[in-house]
Amino acid sequence: MSKNIIVTGTSRGIGFELVHLFAKEGYNVLALSRNAQPVNNMHFENITSLAFDLCNKSHYQKVSDFIETEWGHVDALVNNAGLLLNKPFSDTTMADFESVYRTNVFGVSEMIRTVLPFMKEQGHVVTISSMGGIQGSVKFPGLSAYSSSKGAVITLTELLAEEYKDSGIAFNVLALGAVQTEMLEEAFPGYQAPTSALEMATYLSDFVLKGHKFYNGKTLQVSNSTP
Repeated sequence: MSKNIIVTGTSRGIGFELVHLFAKEGYNVLALSRNAQPVNNMHFENITSLAFDLCNKSHYQKVSDFIETEWGHVDALVNNAGLLLNKPFSDTTMADFESVYRTNVFGVSEMIRTVLPFMKEQGHVVTISSMGGIQGSVKFPGLSAYSSSKGAVITLTELLAEEYKDSGIAFNVLALGAVQTEMLEEAFPGYQAPTSALEMATYLSDFVLKGHKFYNGKTLQVSNSTP
């Protein structure tokens, strides 16, 4: 039976590659990003692309309506969307922090809450974090809001794995190191990462499909470099 997979943050980078890897394998994919056009241009019959803003409460109803009408259930959710802010802490306002957390923490939480009623045993929720969110890892100036938000979803995942341990649904985090994406260029201009977006997406796709058999409530550090 074909799997139904939701991926957020699909207009570029890892999310964009991930959607097409799943589609080529014949899985049904709901691709969510603020700009739906890049995915729409690929013309895969098994990809549905919706313009979606994690910060817009009304957009979550669109997702639940789609699942109910078209799929009936969801096998995997990949929380890939993220907002980066690179700014000295002394210049970072409360509004800056709220903006980053609204996408990276509250949006992840609300997306999981929206999708969970449609998941059953063997379901897998994978949240993409960052090495910057790992306690004791190397930290970089300017990323106080971003990296702390990525730490928050790690703890959230551990809590959900415990709360839903009898459901058969697994919750895991992949904390990524440097991957050559537009977001990396924003954070570290000129830095050349050893891993491409497609290479990382290939690893992620395998983990999304199989990782729930081996892990629950775990954070895996997927990094071969610093940053």
